[in-house]
Amino acid sequence: MTTTYLTTEELSERIKYDVRTIRQQLNDSVLLEGKHYIKPFGRRKILYIWEAVEEEMLARKSPNDIEIPMANGGVCYG
Repeated sequence: MTTTYLTTEELSERIKYDVRTIRQQLNDSVLLEGKHYIKPFGRRKILYIWEAVEEEMLARKSPNDIEIPMANGGVCYG
């Protein structure tokens, strides 16, 4: 299985969202570090994992599903 890593600009082109929207609204709310993106070598640069982002976009959730992101990267279902 291959993994496709994208910069913020490349992800922006694929999902048709502005780079600022990805950085300010999607990071750490919808896209989680370690699952959807990584910071290689402990640096500021972010690389998105395309397969995980695509899976998140295609996931169908019912309106009653409530997910609360936890500090450890997990999710609490309420």
